[in-house]
Amino acid sequence: MRSKSRQKKSSRFRVRPARAADLDALIELEQRVFATDRLSRQSVRRLLASRSACVIVAESGARLVGAAVVLFRARAKVARLYSIAVAPPMSGKGVAVALLATAERTALRRKCRAMRLEVHESNAAAIARYRKSGYRQFGCHASYYEDGGDALRFEKPL
Repeated sequence: MRSKSRQKKSSRFRVRPARAADLDALIELEQRVFATDRLSRQSVRRLLASRSACVIVAESGARLVGAAVVLFRARAKVARLYSIAVAPPMSGKGVAVALLATAERTALRRKCRAMRLEVHESNAAAIARYRKSGYRQFGCHASYYEDGGDALRFEKPL
């Protein structure tokens, strides 16, 4: 169910577009979730202000518990899920599913026909989630991540 502000509500969390005021909480989430390849404060600030990016957050009460970043290129019909992060205590509670679904709806509203993403080869939980959500692997970037890990490339028609 959607309210007038297009926020998806759940008994545990709600999903909404990020605001500039979320900057500190987004940086804290980056620090909690990612050991490497973290977004800098400057990068997050730029993404929040960019017309070619959409930052989506999930919050439980007043606490930010998840975030997703979707990137768009002018005239491109493929959106890129650049990042998705869920606070460890909320793992397995539907936050990633809700963020992913919202990211896909956002891409559709921007007339995109597909969503692409990269995921670390060792992130079994994320890989399983993407496959369950209809994503198919189409490639690999060798040594893509700071730790030398490969990135599996996935795509889903929207």
